[in-house]
Amino acid sequence: MNQITEAEAANELMRLAKAIAKHNKLYHAEDAPEISDAEFDALVRRNAELEEQFPHLVREDSPSKVVGHEISASPLSKVQHEVAMLSLDNAFSDEEVEDFVGRVRRFLSLGEDETVAFTAEDKIDGLSCSLRYENGELVLAATRGDGQVGENVTPNVAHISDIPQRLSGEVPELFEVRGEVYMAKADFAALNAELMEDARKAAAEKGTEFDPAKVRQFANPRNAAAGSLRQKDASVTARRPLRFLAHGWGAASEVPCDTQYGMMQRMAEWGLPISPDLVLCNDVKDMLQQYRSISEARAGLPYDIDGVVYKVDRLDLQKRLGFVAKAPRWAMAHKFPAERAETVLEHIDIQVGRTGKLTPVGRLAPVLVGGVTVTNVTLHNRDEIARLGVRPGDRVVIQRAGDVIPQVVDNLTRDEDRPAFVFPDHCPECGSEAVSEEGEVDVRCTGGLICPAQRTERLKHFVSRAALDIEGLGEKTIDQFFALGWLESPADIFRLKDREAEILALDGWKEKSVENLLASIEAKREPDAARLLFGLGIRHVGAVTARDLLKYFHELPALREAAEKARDGDEEAAGLLTSIDGIGGAVVEALGDFFHEEHNVAVWEDLLGQVDPPRYEVESVDSPVAGKTVVFTGKLETMSRDEAKAQAERLGAKASGSVSAKTDLLVAGPGAGSKLKKAQELGIEVIDEAGWAEIVAAAG
Repeated sequence: MNQITEAEAANELMRLAKAIAKHNKLYHAEDAPEISDAEFDALVRRNAELEEQFPHLVREDSPSKVVGHEISASPLSKVQHEVAMLSLDNAFSDEEVEDFVGRVRRFLSLGEDETVAFTAEDKIDGLSCSLRYENGELVLAATRGDGQVGENVTPNVAHISDIPQRLSGEVPELFEVRGEVYMAKADFAALNAELMEDARKAAAEKGTEFDPAKVRQFANPRNAAAGSLRQKDASVTARRPLRFLAHGWGAASEVPCDTQYGMMQRMAEWGLPISPDLVLCNDVKDMLQQYRSISEARAGLPYDIDGVVYKVDRLDLQKRLGFVAKAPRWAMAHKFPAERAETVLEHIDIQVGRTGKLTPVGRLAPVLVGGVTVTNVTLHNRDEIARLGVRPGDRVVIQRAGDVIPQVVDNLTRDEDRPAFVFPDHCPECGSEAVSEEGEVDVRCTGGLICPAQRTERLKHFVSRAALDIEGLGEKTIDQFFALGWLESPADIFRLKDREAEILALDGWKEKSVENLLASIEAKREPDAARLLFGLGIRHVGAVTARDLLKYFHELPALREAAEKARDGDEEAAGLLTSIDGIGGAVVEALGDFFHEEHNVAVWEDLLGQVDPPRYEVESVDSPVAGKTVVFTGKLETMSRDEAKAQAERLGAKASGSVSAKTDLLVAGPGAGSKLKKAQELGIEVIDEAGWAEIVAAAG
């Protein structure tokens, strides 16, 4: 990785989060991607590299914590997944696969002589789908959606011949099959040919000239499958040649086998199609060999794939490994290499985000890369433009390696004698001075809340799915209401009820839509405190960090008091904040800075005058340590520190990294030092690793 400063990393991570969110929405919610899977993977990979290098800069809206996209605009009804449909972490090289296996072994504390097997299978580029069987009968089918809530497509999958309406043999009382709905390459080509022919006939019947360029066809098989499955009218789906392959399961009353491979074979016996390329691997060498074998056969496969998926075979080990924010620790997708193409950079536009950051976006002469027409490219920041030496008119090489905006990897005409691109020193939205702070690469508008771009972007963030999730108040509506002077701050959203007649008078608004919007807003008068905190857009305070803070403080005023004391130099308050697992100095400083600004305090108090968030409580878990703060110290002999912390969190406890008066339990292994001494001085309960194992076992 090129050398990059912390400020540059923070800037780039912000850009990546916005770009990835945009393309996630296009891909998952609208089935209209602007870039290829390879391009998206490249952006996601870059994000992961930066987060690994600068873990304290991980954003709470980070793509590494997001699955899919919200489906609030769908005409289909919503379905809450009993077991979340998560995503997978990606690897792009042999070394990353070796690192993945190494992480698994370290987490499980396996000795050098202990083996761990993995399954390997091709990763189909389709639409994720969950099939719920009760007593062997298919009763519900749903898309992944955002991983927690999907779309009900039960009538639609009834027309997919690969999906049995009833499973064969002896099956569990409840079993959710997870897999991919896809369209074969040949069927995709036939469908597009049919669309072209239908358009030709329609033109002939009308006596108009037929223009093939105006015929709307599907961009690729994945889009065709998604568009065909997510139809409100199931008869449309019935006319489309969709297929299905199972790759796992979700909720289950019983799992009759103890390995991933065994369960997949059992599912095949029940009548579910599985990948013919699923194999069992005993080591990294076998895994990489299967990857190369599938890669070589890729072009001849009847369906599109974008990589190979590895999963730990033993289910008991999968359970121990558990999950991170959006993905299992026991699985990894090994993606195929990125694709590249040459094109012309026609323009460089500057966009202003909710934090005031000026982000350059390159507009390209359209170019086809891996089956997707690309017209935009991220240029990250001012320094990246200088590094590449790009100017409008340059011929550039772009790379798609993921599911977001592509990136420029080379400038083929940088030596041409033309003026360099001049990055603006004033905001293109409000005209305020644009500067970069000392040590920062990002250029930011100094206009703050007087800048319309920042105000509207912050309002859009506030109502987004991960924040207050106010349906009906989308980006266009916010822009419209802002232009009318109705929305200046989050609190104004809750005053829209006073403008009911004015909203109804606007074009496009009907009595029912206004009623639904205001009802959706009123339903958030007692919002989740963590979502409210995240929605304020405080720097470094993402969704996960907001939850971590509220798990400890429970109420927003208590958090504000601690943040203000910490900024005023109160070491005890600062220590209290940083003792919370996952909270570092950057978060404490950002909170202090937020409450130090008078206009932020005004927004905060105005908002709390409109809403009344209840005390934040974590869902209760029946265990002896639920709600308590646990610290691990010394050497753990039967598990890794990460596994121990994961166990504590599953039992409803807070896993902290330091001992304080708030600590309830210290688990001390051999070599415990200062933490053990401090715990003894404070009279904190101390147990050994065996005692901890008994607590975990008793909790089931």
